[in-house]
Amino acid sequence: MSVREDTLARIRRNRPAGEHPLPEVPDFAPLVGDDHVAEFGERLKRMGGRMAEVIPGEDPFASVRERLAGAKVIASAVPEVAGNRDLAAVARPHDLADVDVAIVRAVFGVAETGSVLFTQAELQVNAVAYLAQHLIVLLDPADIVINIQAAYRRPDFARADYAVLHTGPSATADIEGVLIHGAQGVRSLTVILAPRAN
Repeated sequence: MSVREDTLARIRRNRPAGEHPLPEVPDFAPLVGDDHVAEFGERLKRMGGRMAEVIPGEDPFASVRERLAGAKVIASAVPEVAGNRDLAAVARPHDLADVDVAIVRAVFGVAETGSVLFTQAELQVNAVAYLAQHLIVLLDPADIVINIQAAYRRPDFARADYAVLHTGPSATADIEGVLIHGAQGVRSLTVILAPRAN
């Protein structure tokens, strides 16, 4: 038995008996207006991310083509863009340490925070959202919910073994309050509004 299996077995044996339902998620008055796309974009910008402008009928990836062209290693978890690092072939998470650009689709976005949700299904390898230098996120505008409470009510959390909300690129601030993006994770996060293919 591995250390992990032994630890999990001990936790199961010592779990208190009985049902332990999760608390009800309260309803709070929305802190954003009715235009969820605009509100999401504004909050994403405040957190250091950016929403790419997509012109109807034009290439939705036009604003990131230069970044893609300059990247040596692209890990794509979406069919819309081909990468040169096959995520299905990654044996160890640190094999993604040299990824310049990762492209993933978000399950949904949150207007109130500018966050996007990923699960293990979207990321394929969870570490790709942290080890890549730049993260490009496809988000269907119809999948933007109003606030975190609405996000928690979605079944995506209950079904996923792994779920994470990302709000902008990595950021840190020193004692003098100087904000630095990309210190411990992705240096940039760009959201492209792209409806899901039917």
